[in-house]
Amino acid sequence: MNDARVERWLEQLLSRPGLTSIRDPVEARKVHVDDPLAAADLLGAGPVVDVGSGGGSPGIPLAAARPDLEFHLLESTRKKCSFLREVASDFPNVEVVCARAEEHAAGSGRDFYGTAVARALAPPPVAAEWCLPLVAVGGTAILFVGPTADAGAVARAAAKLGSEEPRKIGGFIVLSKISPTPAGFPRRPGMARKRPLA
Repeated sequence: MNDARVERWLEQLLSRPGLTSIRDPVEARKVHVDDPLAAADLLGAGPVVDVGSGGGSPGIPLAAARPDLEFHLLESTRKKCSFLREVASDFPNVEVVCARAEEHAAGSGRDFYGTAVARALAPPPVAAEWCLPLVAVGGTAILFVGPTADAGAVARAAAKLGSEEPRKIGGFIVLSKISPTPAGFPRRPGMARKRPLA
């Protein structure tokens, strides 16, 4: 990707403490830009929510690659939200939402999005609980996963949240929402990690 806005964002990401542990620019490009772009073709309808956006990956590179879609960067840490608001000003299709996934799903974010993406957020069953309530029926949640991801655990969690059987596509698990997520999900802050649905 050759986009001056993404270059500026990556430089700022590396220069600000607490946003990424990666210091090498080449590795940072691979992890924060190239790897996320593998999801660009999997994105369904918008708007797209990047759950736990952190320093803006995967949301910023995906927003650059897909200017046809609206992106919301969902982040609960105020310091990171401030950074995201700075860099988002370069992208007309990006908005920052400073809230926890549980809070956003209990309010205006519930069933609002066509697609949710989550990367390095939490174990996949936990990420599914945070993402699927935000997605409208007919939408998808795309979880970035490693090779050791337990597909069975994700399937058990997804079934309770309104998703059909997960599909593994490359380094992603794709969850298609076929029925409304039952009331009560996501559970109150902390519960998904403490007692994963799977």
